[in-house]
Amino acid sequence: MVFSSPVFLFYFLPLFLICYFLLPYKNAVTLAFSLIFYAWGEGVYVLLMIASGVANYAFALWIAEAEGNRKPAVLAVGVAANLAALIFFKYAGFLVTALNAVLPVSLPVPAVHLPIGISFFTFHAISYLVDVYRGDFRAERNVLNVLLYIALFPQLIAGPIVRFGTVRKEIHQRTVTFEKFALGLKFFVIGLGQKVLLANTLATPVDAIFKLPVESLDAWLAWLAVAAYTLQIYFDFAGYSNMAIGLGLMIGLYFPLNFNYPYISQSITEFWRRWHISLSTWFRDYLYIPLGGNRHGSLRTYANLLTVFVLCGLWHGASATFLIWGLYHGLFLVIERLGFNRVLARTLPELRHLYALLVVMIGWVFFRADNLGQALGFLKAMAGFGRGDGIIHSVWERLLPDVALALAIGALAATPYLAQVGRRLVGAFSIEKFDNVPLAPQLLMAAGLYVVFVLSVTSIAGGNYNPFIYFRF
Repeated sequence: MVFSSPVFLFYFLPLFLICYFLLPYKNAVTLAFSLIFYAWGEGVYVLLMIASGVANYAFALWIAEAEGNRKPAVLAVGVAANLAALIFFKYAGFLVTALNAVLPVSLPVPAVHLPIGISFFTFHAISYLVDVYRGDFRAERNVLNVLLYIALFPQLIAGPIVRFGTVRKEIHQRTVTFEKFALGLKFFVIGLGQKVLLANTLATPVDAIFKLPVESLDAWLAWLAVAAYTLQIYFDFAGYSNMAIGLGLMIGLYFPLNFNYPYISQSITEFWRRWHISLSTWFRDYLYIPLGGNRHGSLRTYANLLTVFVLCGLWHGASATFLIWGLYHGLFLVIERLGFNRVLARTLPELRHLYALLVVMIGWVFFRADNLGQALGFLKAMAGFGRGDGIIHSVWERLLPDVALALAIGALAATPYLAQVGRRLVGAFSIEKFDNVPLAPQLLMAAGLYVVFVLSVTSIAGGNYNPFIYFRF
């Protein structure tokens, strides 16, 4: 079940909200619907998620009660158990294939089903154990609270990665006001529009061009695909995150913002402060800093950065393309730390922006390509060495009016300028602050959101469906 499906919009969500506000046991209602939400798409694998919640509840209590040298050992066992499950379900085939490349015998490659969202709820579980170990909060004594945290349906499938400390108070006791619910509805509708009207529209030429033989690509066609995918993945994932934030607000939970206009960045370092913020901060706090961060000299810092981004790439998928994508970003972070950041500081802001955007777009080729050969073929075509004839597969065949409109609106919406205009029209719009906005701007915003919702539902009804990209991870 996805947020942008008729089943969720017109059956699951209304029924959940009715039960949530009418029944007294808010956590029990939310947990029950979260399990139904996951079981709808994953069936029996909901038991894996329940087992993860129960096991990590027990591990956290064990960590809290352990003394002396036993405490880090217990944490290591808990983290290893979580990673073992993730490695089995996500990387078993990849690891066996890699072993077959070096072993004299060929091992059978297991066909293991990849449960949706396992990367996200595994990272939630690990952060919970580590935070209990660090003493950030006490281990929960109620197993249902831990299960709710692991299974919470708004952020279960594709994040954002919410730490237990962020929602701990609200899990124990929360209130919902009209202002919070209304703000949540705004976030949800905006996210729905980002996903359905922009990401899904841009997915059409991207999917079509990436299905073509790379030999048929010319530079125009390759760059169209990459430009469209650059906006598609942003609005796909930012749209999901905004819907998740909105759903959380509707029931009194605060989730962190996950994107902060990453495409206006002027360096790759800045890009990773703005893109998928919950993931980058997770790797920083639970991997980079424990590895030593930048506290043990330059060489160790560079090694730590490369390690983090290689693992970040593999977290996204068990393939050579994701591995290269992670290493690619890690190398640019190292290059900037080696002194290129000082060179950038002396250049024009427009050139810094162009540099960051080009690096990111080239990286997206590896992220989107089905294999390394296709990625290299795209890069060759983008560099002007493609052999496309421009007739059989013309860029104008793919740059239809709706695609061109989505590219134009997407390029504008990926910057703060559209939001700034909106704030001037309707007042402040943030999670932390609820301003008393005058009636006229409120009505203007309501009308705009209504239009976005109607257009999104019309598109969904017309069969314009495309699954969330991050469901694969």
